[in-house]
Amino acid sequence: MTPLRQPMIAALQLSGKSERTQQSSVREVRLLAQFYRTSPDLISEQELQPYLLHRKNIDALAPSSMRICYSGIRFFSHHVLGRDWKTLDLMRAESAHRLPAMLSREEVHRLLHAATPWHNRGYFTTVYSCGLRLHEALSLQVSDLDSSRHMVHVHRGKGAKDRYVPLPHDTLEFLRLSWKTHRNPPWLFPATGRDHKHLATATSPMSRRSVQGAFRTATQRAGIIKRDVGVHTLRHAST
Repeated sequence: MTPLRQPMIAALQLSGKSERTQQSSVREVRLLAQFYRTSPDLISEQELQPYLLHRKNIDALAPSSMRICYSGIRFFSHHVLGRDWKTLDLMRAESAHRLPAMLSREEVHRLLHAATPWHNRGYFTTVYSCGLRLHEALSLQVSDLDSSRHMVHVHRGKGAKDRYVPLPHDTLEFLRLSWKTHRNPPWLFPATGRDHKHLATATSPMSRRSVQGAFRTATQRAGIIKRDVGVHTLRHAST
């Protein structure tokens, strides 16, 4: 995999894929290579079908995960190997028709008050009040806030597009208070580190894993037992 990894990452970057998509696509090709215990460029089109059937029937991947699997292998075959495998063009993952989890305004307020420490509450408040995706809020920098117009500049959202979203006055004031707890020059939500003592000098934002863990803890404290509730649920909750 090593000689092919860099060309694939370069192709993904040139096509404008997000960092998360890059990671998942490379992972899918690695899993294919591990399944056959050979370099992925030595795998034939005929070997794809039993592998994909194994992923669907034995590994029991959800439709969304199967789409990620197809997409990663398709991108690798087309853009790295230059192969036009018809098998991949025929494959489709069925869509799962499930109603999204929803939180009431009262449930959201309970969750926000249960979130600790202060920077986690500030992060969840921003996701909720501005309707941001998980990674969009994590990537926010101080310079992205336009306090005079009460707007937030969101960089590289879905489809790698920038946009502006309204910034409620109460959220702006909350973010100002939150920032004063760490005073990190660029980041609104800097990485906390294990000891939580280097927020001011952190060079990256909080990780997805840390905010997802903090969200689970807050939902438990708030007594919310609904299924499939995650950070993304805040974005669609009642305001």
